[in-house]
Amino acid sequence: MLSKIDANKFHTLIEINSLINSNFRDVHLLLSQIMESATRLSDAEASSLLLMNKERQELYFEVALGSKGKEVQKYTVKLGEGIAGWVALHNKSVIVNDVANDKRHLSNIAQEINYKSKTMIAVPMRIKDECIGVLQVINKKADAEFTQDDIEWLEVFANQAALAVVNTKSMEEADSEIKILQEKLKTTDQGYHTIITKSPVILEKMEIIDRVAKTDSSVLLLGESGVGKELFAEQIHLRSPRSRCAFIRVNCAALPEGLLESELFGHVKGAFTNAISNRQGRFEMADSGTIFLDEIGDLPLSLQAKILRVIQERKFEKVGSDTTVNVNVRIIAATNKDLEEQVKKGQFRGDLYYRLNVLPIFIPPLRQRPEDIPELSRFFLENFMRETKKQFSGFSEDALQTMLSYSWPGNVRELQNCIERACVIGKNKWIEREDLFLKPAQDGEGEITERNLKTAINVFKANFIRKVLEENEWNQTDASRALVIQRTYLSRLIKELKINIPKEL
Repeated sequence: MLSKIDANKFHTLIEINSLINSNFRDVHLLLSQIMESATRLSDAEASSLLLMNKERQELYFEVALGSKGKEVQKYTVKLGEGIAGWVALHNKSVIVNDVANDKRHLSNIAQEINYKSKTMIAVPMRIKDECIGVLQVINKKADAEFTQDDIEWLEVFANQAALAVVNTKSMEEADSEIKILQEKLKTTDQGYHTIITKSPVILEKMEIIDRVAKTDSSVLLLGESGVGKELFAEQIHLRSPRSRCAFIRVNCAALPEGLLESELFGHVKGAFTNAISNRQGRFEMADSGTIFLDEIGDLPLSLQAKILRVIQERKFEKVGSDTTVNVNVRIIAATNKDLEEQVKKGQFRGDLYYRLNVLPIFIPPLRQRPEDIPELSRFFLENFMRETKKQFSGFSEDALQTMLSYSWPGNVRELQNCIERACVIGKNKWIEREDLFLKPAQDGEGEITERNLKTAINVFKANFIRKVLEENEWNQTDASRALVIQRTYLSRLIKELKINIPKEL
């Protein structure tokens, strides 16, 4: 049977281990708790935990408990210096029951803080057999001596302290990765954007993108203007092994042919008029990363051969130079044109098309994913409320119905502009239909299929019911009265329309 003291030790170890395996992020507090337990259970007067600074080859006091704890924390110990330094250097535990006569003892620290060490145990903290610090307990109470049993228990505490340090570092690294990614995903002119979606078809595309991102193959994003092809290109890059390297964007339709070649491949000084210095091109800037060629269908035929060579050989020459530049770049291209038709007409190289079309991904227009309209609208409204310093409660039923029934020929870009305009013009609590300035479709323009109309109606119902529930603090009885329907029917609609009830309710 375990003695009462051993039972206390086991209970303490279990408690500490539970904390270590939780998301306990305050490593100093956790290490202090470990040392308090070690001090108490070894019946010592004082204790300290020293961590290794590899660059400086010295130990510093992370935790120091006892009457002189605060004073001792200002000191550092060189590797090999003192009993703690000896333990760190040799990666071995030591028990010293006559500290004053031990040659390794640093008597100068003891004298300066006016504390006499009589007995001591010092053990290494190890990670994969490497010493990262030292635990020591000082002066067994009642002038007793430390025993082998004490040193074995302290080694167990040292293992727990090392595990706490490892776990905390892992969490800090994970937090750092998350912060980097969150910073990347902020919407800025140079940065990345967040994809807002609830549409099954887009969620399916995101699963495809996850798989595509892991490869280095070229990707061709297809879809109407304004559907957000650039955002999907960003996601491919961010989810790829190249995510820490550059993501370079080029709009092939925005520059004339002469400037576009220099923009893509760079030039050397004197290559043409006004080439007063060497210039790095976008492909060179994207080395080890990703280049996004938007509107690739507008790329001049004269440049298509150079792009094909980069894909096949990863080589090119700058304008005005005969020196070959080697690059390691992944190409993502996008177009709203029918490239197959352009190939037939001789307006686009067939060999380039087939090299780009290794992984084609079609991004559906907004009218085919009405579930995203309310989500995107709320997202844009929140952004523009911050910019305009105005506050709205949301969209009226008429406004939401108008947006859901509109065909959005300009897709997400048109929706964004529409919400910005409504935010500037709107002057009531809710964004109203007239604030949107959406013209009804004429001559069959934007005709919606029966399947999409049914989806749009269901999306409208879900948003309308959710708003009424929110206004009635999610009380279904009160909400059913406001909707003038039976409570049982409301419950059925909540289930059928998959309206999520807040967990705290």
